[in-house]
Amino acid sequence: MLSRPFLSRTSLYASMVAALILGLAGVSVARAQASQPSIPTLFIVGDSTAHITGNEQKYGAKKRVGWGTPFAAYFDPSKIRVVNAASAGRSSRTFMREGKWAHVLRQVKPGDFVLVQFGHNDPGGVGTGKDRGSLHGTGNETQTVRHPDGSVEIVHTFGWYLRKYVTDTRAKGAIPIILSVTPRNIWTKGKPEEGLGHYRQWAHEVAEQQHVLFVDISRIVSEDYAKLGQQKVATFFPLDHTHTDRQGAGVVARCVVAGLKGLPHHPFQRYLSAKGKSIPVTAPGYR
Repeated sequence: MLSRPFLSRTSLYASMVAALILGLAGVSVARAQASQPSIPTLFIVGDSTAHITGNEQKYGAKKRVGWGTPFAAYFDPSKIRVVNAASAGRSSRTFMREGKWAHVLRQVKPGDFVLVQFGHNDPGGVGTGKDRGSLHGTGNETQTVRHPDGSVEIVHTFGWYLRKYVTDTRAKGAIPIILSVTPRNIWTKGKPEEGLGHYRQWAHEVAEQQHVLFVDISRIVSEDYAKLGQQKVATFFPLDHTHTDRQGAGVVARCVVAGLKGLPHHPFQRYLSAKGKSIPVTAPGYR
């Protein structure tokens, strides 16, 4: 009978000592973390042309790979984190509607960077089909859509959604960068497509209006494709004219890095890996 209180007091004493040790350790960890400010994060927000990793069983390994997969290798992970938050099948509208943007935004902190690239799924229907399209243009027009579950959505223009990404990012103290849409493997009279209709132009217009950094990926990649030739570029698209394989994703990723390096004052210089530093600079502007 006497042993139980003794064991209880011993256990209590041991617990108190352990708690004290853990508490002191916690203080040390907190102090260490405070002495090492968190490194910035570079987020990619977009669709399947940036998102797909190449591990899909449906298509086989390496058949569909987004440029965001090889992109991280161009940066030093000890200096910046690269988070590929792009999501296949999403438009500028549905990335917001489904809460994906809200999830990203909760993680964004001052000093971070957010690359925004949409367009491939924005031409889709509004209120019909996959119901993922945005309204054309950059104005403030709206259309009300009632979904099968009874919910009502106010659909905006492509430009409105891009502006929303920009203003939300800036409100968090981070730096938004708009990228024009990744070109498809479509050629006319020996020249590769440049811009997916008006989406390249609209992205540039928003960047100009909002005084935000802009990289014309449509132009940079299409110029690279023209140098490589139609026959070579065709090998980058084993399934369709939109989604690249791993080799094609590497070409686009290099173009993105080259364009980012060409931005005024080159904000990424300090974050590049040796591989990133080896990429030649490309003028990122629209022309």
